[in-house]
Amino acid sequence: MPYDRNDDKPCRHRVICKIMYVQMKFRKKTEHLKRYRDLLRLLVKYGQSDLAHKIDLDERPSDMEEEEAGGESKAEDLPGDLEKLGPTYIKLGQFLSSRADFFPPDYLKALSRLQDKVEPIPESQVEEILASELGLRVSKAFDEFQVKPVASASIGQVHKATLRGGKPVAVKVQRPGIRQQIFDDLDAFQDIAWFLQKHTKIGKQLMLGATVEEFRKAMLQELDYLQEARNLSTLSGNLREFKYIVVPRPVEDYTTSRVLTMEYIPGKNLGNITPLRLTEINGEDLAQELFRAYLKQILVDGFFHADPHPGNVYITDTGGIALIDLGMVARIPEDLKLKLTRILIAVGEGEGEKAAKYLISIAEKEENSNETLFTKKITEIILKTRDSPLQQIEVGRLVLEITRIAADNGIILPNEMIMLGKALLNLDRVGRTLDPEFDPNAALRENAFEIIREKMKGSLKPGNWYEALLDTKNFLENLPGRANEIFSLLAANKLTIRTKVIDEKYFIHGLQEAANRLTTGLILAALIIGAALLMNIETTFHILGYPAIAMIFFLLAAIGGLILVFRSIFKDD
Repeated sequence: MPYDRNDDKPCRHRVICKIMYVQMKFRKKTEHLKRYRDLLRLLVKYGQSDLAHKIDLDERPSDMEEEEAGGESKAEDLPGDLEKLGPTYIKLGQFLSSRADFFPPDYLKALSRLQDKVEPIPESQVEEILASELGLRVSKAFDEFQVKPVASASIGQVHKATLRGGKPVAVKVQRPGIRQQIFDDLDAFQDIAWFLQKHTKIGKQLMLGATVEEFRKAMLQELDYLQEARNLSTLSGNLREFKYIVVPRPVEDYTTSRVLTMEYIPGKNLGNITPLRLTEINGEDLAQELFRAYLKQILVDGFFHADPHPGNVYITDTGGIALIDLGMVARIPEDLKLKLTRILIAVGEGEGEKAAKYLISIAEKEENSNETLFTKKITEIILKTRDSPLQQIEVGRLVLEITRIAADNGIILPNEMIMLGKALLNLDRVGRTLDPEFDPNAALRENAFEIIREKMKGSLKPGNWYEALLDTKNFLENLPGRANEIFSLLAANKLTIRTKVIDEKYFIHGLQEAANRLTTGLILAALIIGAALLMNIETTFHILGYPAIAMIFFLLAAIGGLILVFRSIFKDD
């Protein structure tokens, strides 16, 4: 439920009535009518009664009027209402519990206590599911299986067991019938969210449709335990260099789409760790290592655990960190990783204008977009964050606020920014729990060089070199013909350049830079060709067994090429 940022309480008869004047005609699916009503009850109870009035429901539930007349609802009521409506609403509340642009602080605090605990699956059904999925009776598959679950949630529950041979494992069993229920709920959520994003200003500002789409993807992933097993394997491999961090590996022969068997890691989740236990671990090193591991996941691997809340971060009995529950992950395309690196480094350095420029480069712009105002607001908020006391710095909250400011100014950032902001906000909180003096901005700055080094190391893969060699071969083959064509046009005074100049100063600067790059490239190509020709001429002086002059040309070309590539990747805006 969106709120007025000038007030600490959710709005009643204020936000929606001010920004939405069109009569909303909602096209309903009959089978989802009850779900639509449930959503509308929440909107009515928590302040958006005007919105409920605008949605044309064939039968308006009588209790809506009662709830509407009942006065202001308290934030602590919301978790209970979501729990009554079922697992999808519980998950939605957890998903939105870090969205500061959706809820005021008291609601966020209430949602953070949202309990995903339900009655356990009956023992007979657990055995039926395991036998059906694994093709074996429980007594045949395991030496020992604890029928009482160690954790019970709305989608599945976890049992401790021992494989044949004595290996301890955790077995997650999915609730029967839960998939269809969640599919139907998600359909209803999407219907309403996209309608609001299309027809209301606040729906567009909050990117409701995109937010629910990300939630839908996360839920579909969470329902597929085979996918979660692959996620565990991938993340475990990606983080093997971090000595304090462990990810349980799946047991593939005992894993299906509804049953996940994985290594059992003794420990407790961070939300249940006592203050005394926290004093026994090296919280400062753990916080730094976890933050560094997430930067690697996001900016180098492009694959990250998207829900690192305290319940999914375990403190192991050996004093390390275990990341569990990889049903919710996010992937970042290769072309977006480099730009996100620049954005986060600019944020960490407090360079608002540069961050805004990079943000605009990855966004889709509407016709009425206001880049100047966006840049001004982003600069202000980043400077404000940089000057804030250490205890108030939260990079994740800043990223989510940036997405809201962007939407306000007609600049639509990729959906990955929402997942990134949510993950970083949870990570900020985990870091502060481990180390109250943890400074995410300082961690960003300190790890910036290592991030760049990792990305450079990745670019030195043999496949990238082969691709570069093929591009070079193609360039050299076509260079004489293209150069001859350009010089012919110059000689005939027929060479023309067509361009739309927005800022002459930047245009001339860019043109000079492009000319310098082209000239440098021609010189490097000439050095390579000259070195190749001189390689067959014997000389008395050799380097590494080859003619000295030819090798000097090759080395100069190599050094120049690396400098050119480095400047192209890290210096060009």
